[in-house]
Amino acid sequence: MAIGERIHFFRTKRGMTQKYVGGQIGFDEKSADVRMAQYEKETRVPKDNLIKALADTFDVNPEALKVPDIDSYVGLMHTLFTLEDRYGLKIEKAEDGQPRLYLDLKHFPDSSQFYDMMMDWMDKSEALESKQISQDEYDQWRYHYPVVGQTTHTHFAKVIPQELSDMLIGRCDIIFESIYLGIYRHYRFVLQLVSRQLFVGVEVFDIFQ
Repeated sequence: MAIGERIHFFRTKRGMTQKYVGGQIGFDEKSADVRMAQYEKETRVPKDNLIKALADTFDVNPEALKVPDIDSYVGLMHTLFTLEDRYGLKIEKAEDGQPRLYLDLKHFPDSSQFYDMMMDWMDKSEALESKQISQDEYDQWRYHYPVVGQTTHTHFAKVIPQELSDMLIGRCDIIFESIYLGIYRHYRFVLQLVSRQLFVGVEVFDIFQ
């Protein structure tokens, strides 16, 4: 994974120093630049929580930092081979003799969503070429992909933040507990009434305890 290269790319693209970025993600001011240099040179590998903090600092999607091994042409080729094996990415000669990549949906029907994503990318690329959008707008779209409402072919559901999800689950637990207690008390009362009418000296409720 060439994550160090991506960290360096986005840091310089945003015009940030290593010391500034290190400070933003919580490193001590005295060692912030040294720690960032270690991550860019990949002598250290950031964990997921640190990747999230870096992504927030660069204002990009964390997935934009986590890319496969593309440091070498050989690594890049094996990345393409993996896409061929898993998603049906194929190569053929175009009319002008140049290599052309495409998705083989006939033999890889499960790649239809990937195909839609590629179509989204193609639309944005064409919009850039025709000057309908600027390079900055194109980069903004790429580095935040996917964004709900900004894709033509792919439809993404908006993800509820984890904090809100945990809160809603907690509220649901309270609601379900209240409903359960209400039902329990209701049927206990009914069973007690039935037991008094049908049995002498024995309560049905006692049987279920």
